[in-house]
Amino acid sequence: MKGFFSPNRHAPHRLFAGPARDQGESAGLGLHSLLNLRSAAGQVFVLQVVIVVLLVAAAVTALVLQAGRDSTREAERQSLTAAVTFANAPGMVQALNSRDPTAVLQPRAEAARKGAGVDFIVVMNTKGIRYTSPDPGRIGKKFVGTIQPSLEGRTIIERVRGLPLHAVGGPDIQAVVPVTGERGSVIGLVSAGKKVHNVTTLFERQLPIIFGTGTVALALSSTGTALVARRLRRQTHGLGPAEMTRMYEHHDAVLHAVREGVLIIGADGQLMLANDEARRLLELPADAERRQVGELDAGMARLLASGEPVTDEVHLAGDRLLAVNLRPTAPYGGQAGWVATLRDTTELAAVTGRAEVARERLTLLYDAGVRMGTTLDVVRTAQELAEVATPRFADIVTVDLLEPVARGEEPTGTTAMRRTAISGGHQEREAPYPVGELIAFLPTTPQMRALEAGRAVLEGDLRRARGWREQHPDRTGRAQEYGVHSLVVVPLQARGVVLGMANFWRTEDSPRFEEEDLSFAEELAARAAVAIDNARRFTREHTMAVTLQRSLLPRGVPQQDALEVAWRYLPAEAGVGGDWFDVIPLPGARVALVVGDVVGHGLHAAATMGRLRTAVHNFSALDLPPDELLAHLDELVTRIDSDESTGNGQQDHDSEAVTGATCLYAIYDPVTGACTIARAGHPGPAVVHPDGTVAYPEVPASPPLGLGGHPFETIELRLPEDSQLVLFTDGLIEDRNRDIDTGLDLLHGALEGEAGRTPDETCQAVIDATLPAHPSDDIALLVARTRLLEPSKVANWDVPQDPAAVAPVRAACVAQLQAWGLEDIGFTTELILSELITNAIRYGSPPIRVRLLYDRSLICEVSDGSSTSPHLRRAKTTDEGGRGLFLVAQFAQRWGTRYMPRGKVIWTEQPLDDGAAAATSDTLTEALLNQFDDPTL
Repeated sequence: MKGFFSPNRHAPHRLFAGPARDQGESAGLGLHSLLNLRSAAGQVFVLQVVIVVLLVAAAVTALVLQAGRDSTREAERQSLTAAVTFANAPGMVQALNSRDPTAVLQPRAEAARKGAGVDFIVVMNTKGIRYTSPDPGRIGKKFVGTIQPSLEGRTIIERVRGLPLHAVGGPDIQAVVPVTGERGSVIGLVSAGKKVHNVTTLFERQLPIIFGTGTVALALSSTGTALVARRLRRQTHGLGPAEMTRMYEHHDAVLHAVREGVLIIGADGQLMLANDEARRLLELPADAERRQVGELDAGMARLLASGEPVTDEVHLAGDRLLAVNLRPTAPYGGQAGWVATLRDTTELAAVTGRAEVARERLTLLYDAGVRMGTTLDVVRTAQELAEVATPRFADIVTVDLLEPVARGEEPTGTTAMRRTAISGGHQEREAPYPVGELIAFLPTTPQMRALEAGRAVLEGDLRRARGWREQHPDRTGRAQEYGVHSLVVVPLQARGVVLGMANFWRTEDSPRFEEEDLSFAEELAARAAVAIDNARRFTREHTMAVTLQRSLLPRGVPQQDALEVAWRYLPAEAGVGGDWFDVIPLPGARVALVVGDVVGHGLHAAATMGRLRTAVHNFSALDLPPDELLAHLDELVTRIDSDESTGNGQQDHDSEAVTGATCLYAIYDPVTGACTIARAGHPGPAVVHPDGTVAYPEVPASPPLGLGGHPFETIELRLPEDSQLVLFTDGLIEDRNRDIDTGLDLLHGALEGEAGRTPDETCQAVIDATLPAHPSDDIALLVARTRLLEPSKVANWDVPQDPAAVAPVRAACVAQLQAWGLEDIGFTTELILSELITNAIRYGSPPIRVRLLYDRSLICEVSDGSSTSPHLRRAKTTDEGGRGLFLVAQFAQRWGTRYMPRGKVIWTEQPLDDGAAAATSDTLTEALLNQFDDPTL
């Protein structure tokens, strides 16, 4: 093993080894130390023992294999001899040709088997049927073995498994011999066999000798190996090969790779060893080893020859400042002498300074990653960049963005930039441009040069930066007077697009920017650019989503007299959601109130909201009850999800499911004051009674839309006049910082109060009390105060199912119109009622009722017990009927059919003003003429 302190790696030394144990201590360790596989001696001992064991095992194995082959050959010989002898025995041919071969051959075969010492002798015919067998139960059965070669006159020997007799396992050897007749043909077969296991060989007698010899050899070799290993253990001090290899590697690493000089000095002051670093630091000659240390530098020679331990004592050696440590070697197991280590503290100080700067800048980059881009606001992100870089990197930081970027738009070809953020210093006087000013930089300025080059530009001395001073001489001159002297401009680029630039300024006593500062400034600007671009993209998408959502929400409340309605819609801070509301006038002066919510945010939620709102409008046109409307809406959402899935039933990665949408649908009838409500996964409404008390009706809960297969239930409330029905989405009562119970308590407190508040005042009170500080979800709020239609404006008649009843009811209706002052539309109303009542009597079933409602328009309703609905068609000139419903459609402003649990209602609406009545009269005349206008006549 090579020495430790040996630059030329030729002198042997013991490395890092402790004091050797004495001979008595080593002898006392005994066999236990020899079996220690971590030591070289233990490994040699175990290896020798393993080799001897393998040799003995190989010899025994070879002998066993040879014995097996001998046993097989002996079994083959015995089987063949027995089979041939019995096949050629006298009387064999006659016995085979006798009437009962078994009676003749069975005793002979058993006697021959016992005499020959085989396990079986079987005689069989040419078809393999046994005549004899040691087991009488097998006589007459098929022989197991190969007989075809023997039928051709050949003798065969084969190895098979399973004897005819029950015996221990093992291979069987059987011979099959043909028995020839007088003419030389084969008339029978004889087979004899023996188990190899039953053959006794010499192996059983030799086995004790083999094992005895192997044991003696093992004992002798182990003893010799133990003696050799014991001596080897004393010489290697019990170390293993891995430890010795590791010590040698440590020797090379410490001596030649360490960045400290190492000197070994003998007790006589002779320099025994100097590593490469020591030679470099002290500029030692090539033959410095074996010289006296007194021949070195005077100051260093006195220190090394002093014979006193030294710790980190600093000495000047040439132009280097060295820290010296001196320690004796004798106490650590080496020869008497000294070890000196030398460290160049001049370079260490420089490295420490650079490391500190790098650490500070890494910390600044970490802080920038944490602080920038937290709000997804372009201006705020630019301000965060300016704030994080001052004053640790620059005294003043300004951020200029291209004009479209701050609005969330894509950067265009313009180079005009707007000052977006400033931080540090006296901003109002040191920064040449204030926040918000639009700047058009000249081509010679550092900003434009950085923009064109796409990388950072350094202006170490602004007094010599002619292009910067020419941009705005007055402003740049004042900035220099206040101490601005150095500038680094970095383009803000993200995804290959320039968004703007960051300007880093240093003033007064701060050192100038150097070239090494550019890479850090670019790294800081790159991180900020990604954050700004993310904020820009978010702003653009948010603006698009808000625009889409605003276009899909109702722009106002339709005119109607049943409810006084007010509403509020507040989008979430994080993004646009899918909340919506609607007020839909229905026939019969009724009004439908709708509030819905699509789970999620963004364009998809807004677009889905628009689809569902349109569907609700379409379904409400059919005048469906709330539960049926929600069932149709649920089926629509399920179909939308299915259509947006791929052909294999999996959701397309470009589409999103609508499942999670909720809706509440209510219909208010001002005639009766009844309000029918159904909901699908949506929060129930609140009702504020005229006395100011608040209640939460128990509307039956149903699952959200899109799950399918679940029924929807309704509840009917009777609301007194001036009651307020409050509908809302879950964003009003639920937030990440509070649970739903707390939100309901806040809502209850806001609604409960003085009576007589308008719906708009109620909306504002609710928003002020329940709105979270930072809404994470959209909020839709709809407040409707109920009104009742005066009883004097409602007229009802029961109609018998008799054509003669049409005239009296018609006359009563005309009289009611005169009482209401609606004589101008009396004629058309009389005609409409005549047609509807006649159709109800002729085609419907009792009970038949007529109702007139005097509201914003005149509403005529004729109901009967039949569910058959009339259909509008154009009658032919030869038809006797079919023109009545056509004329009703021409005279009425609107008409339709509404189904009830029992029967239907056909309704019409007519305007109240005289101009409409005159237009209706003209329409009547034209319609009648068109009905009888046949070009064929």
